[in-house]
Amino acid sequence: MRELYRVLKPNGWAILQSPIDISRETTYEDSSIIAPHERELAFGQEDQVRLYGRDYADRLKRAGFMVKIDNYVSQFSDSLIRRYGLDKKESIYFCMKK
Repeated sequence: MRELYRVLKPNGWAILQSPIDISRETTYEDSSIIAPHERELAFGQEDQVRLYGRDYADRLKRAGFMVKIDNYVSQFSDSLIRRYGLDKKESIYFCMKK
C-alpha cells in the first residue's frame, strides 16, 4: 500500500480492490505460509499473502491515502457486473494521494 501511495502522482487517485472478508474485524496475515496450496486454504487464493478484514480502509489511510468507500457497483446492471467480474455487494475503495 505504501508503494502504491509512493508511485501515485500528486493528487492522483486509484481504485483498489483486494479480497476482503467482511466477517473479519482485522486482516489475517501469516508469513510462515509459503506453499501455494496452503495459501489457497488460508487466504482463498494461492497467490495471496493476507486476507483483509474490515480494517482495509484504515490500512489504506495509514499508508497515506484519503479513502472514500463507495457502493457504486450496485448501480450496474447484472450483465455489466458479470462482464467486468464485479461483485454487487463489494464496495469500491477510491483512494487519493494527499
